[in-house]
Amino acid sequence: MLQELSIKNFAIIDDLRISFSEGLTILSGETGAGKSIILQAVNLLLGSRAGAAMIRSGAEAAELEALFFISPESRTAAVMASHGYDPSEGLLIRRIISITDRHRIFVNGRLATIQVLAAITESLASISGQHAHQGLLKEDQHLLTLDQFGGLTRDLLALRNEVYAGYHAMLPLIQNLHRLQTAALRQSERIDLLSFQKNEISEAHVHSGEDSELEKDRNRLKHAGMLYQAVQDSIENLYGGSGAVSERLSTIRKTMDKAAQIDPGLASFSASLADAVYRIEDIVEGLRTYLHTIETDEGRLDAVDARIDFLHKLKRKYGGSLDAVLARLTEIEKELFDIEHLSGTLEETQTALARHHVRLCQVATTLSSRRAHAAAALAQRVETELGALKMPHTRFEIALRNTPADNASDPFLTCEGKVLAEYGVDRAVFLIAPNPGEALKPLSQIASGGELSRVVLALKAILSSTDSVETVIFDEVDSGIGGGVAEVVGKKLLDLSRHHQVICITHLPQIARFGNHHFRITKNVQEGRTSTTIQALNPEDRVHELARMLGGETLTPAAWEHARELLESS
Repeated sequence: MLQELSIKNFAIIDDLRISFSEGLTILSGETGAGKSIILQAVNLLLGSRAGAAMIRSGAEAAELEALFFISPESRTAAVMASHGYDPSEGLLIRRIISITDRHRIFVNGRLATIQVLAAITESLASISGQHAHQGLLKEDQHLLTLDQFGGLTRDLLALRNEVYAGYHAMLPLIQNLHRLQTAALRQSERIDLLSFQKNEISEAHVHSGEDSELEKDRNRLKHAGMLYQAVQDSIENLYGGSGAVSERLSTIRKTMDKAAQIDPGLASFSASLADAVYRIEDIVEGLRTYLHTIETDEGRLDAVDARIDFLHKLKRKYGGSLDAVLARLTEIEKELFDIEHLSGTLEETQTALARHHVRLCQVATTLSSRRAHAAAALAQRVETELGALKMPHTRFEIALRNTPADNASDPFLTCEGKVLAEYGVDRAVFLIAPNPGEALKPLSQIASGGELSRVVLALKAILSSTDSVETVIFDEVDSGIGGGVAEVVGKKLLDLSRHHQVICITHLPQIARFGNHHFRITKNVQEGRTSTTIQALNPEDRVHELARMLGGETLTPAAWEHARELLESS
């Protein structure tokens, strides 16, 4: 139940706070006073998308806040608990709409996403305004309405959900079956291609990093003469020729040995010189060994060039690197293995699909049969409700139709010659004949605004025992109806408020008189700025407001008296 609503810097609303109670709450006021803006704010708090254009001119952000009492047994309480919220604390939703489009959502003081907000508020409130009337004209909503009606008496919602789950479980199996069947048709051609690729890679005997090693070998082979001369010259200068480095170091060492006999402090330098001579000898030995590794064979260079060129072709063909080539070999081997076992996998998939299909058809057939009974019962109930709403001769029928399967239909998505969809084989169409002698036609083709309003109200009244929402908000419920019908609508709203908290925006005093609580919404202009205010009406204020709704701003004694009579007789 909605307890508190706070709106700040939203459209023409500066700062507004409303406290709501159980029963039927009436919101009235002149056209353009801001009633629909309040409804828009509630929609945003229930998860609608926000935009900076909604912010009051001159403000940086709009702030919306609503406090709901949550019944412990409600679905909303369960969803809150699943997201880590304590429903016993109530539900406090706060939205900040920023002029920079960096909007924020808070649920019980914690930052939340729009997805979390939508999940929590899904069963919190229902708004029946122009959108609900338009929604009733969409035939895809008719089947859902029928299933909601039959949800308790014939388990339609449970069967509907089972069909939905079964249908979506079959889709990936069907996709996999088509893939396997395509693979089977191309099996021979595919095996030839994969076998060729496997042999090409396997016979190449490549290993990771081979291309880098070959590039180094090629570089050495191309510069073999320069490398040989450089090493040979280094050996000669270090050790072989007259005045070589090793010879000169030996001479210096002998001189240092004699000096160390005079001053032992020079002995360490003499030892270091001896070590240097040995190290040079080691270097020279290493260089001599390296000389034997230098190849000048032109045939070897040609072989390396050819191998590098071959590896480049493999890399271009199989992924760009030798690691990718080796990975492709693994993939090919796996695919060949799968193809070898394709027939078994195909048979297993067909068996699983057949099993799912049989069960899904059974549930869909049961669902369709129970829908037929529920459709007749709902149609009769709607006729009764519309009769009470001053449409006594209206005939209402729910036609269940299906789409016949054809050659293009997937056999696993058909049932007894009918196309099987995610909610079964049925499509529901609401048919209505408001006047005697008229033929039944789809609701979308002939219903007027007033008739649609009453059909919406009739369905809400019928579904009140199965609808899980606790708060129902009506906007434009009085669209297209007159005073006599309005009184009946008002009584129906009052009856509905025994099951739900009902909030109704209306222009008709014949409806407003039945409210347990009444607020007047007014628009004022102060210092060149327009703002909306709201006032809770006491009994005398209600007489004044009903008189205004009856006769306009010029309140006559007759309007006052009529308004008082309306309240006293409600």
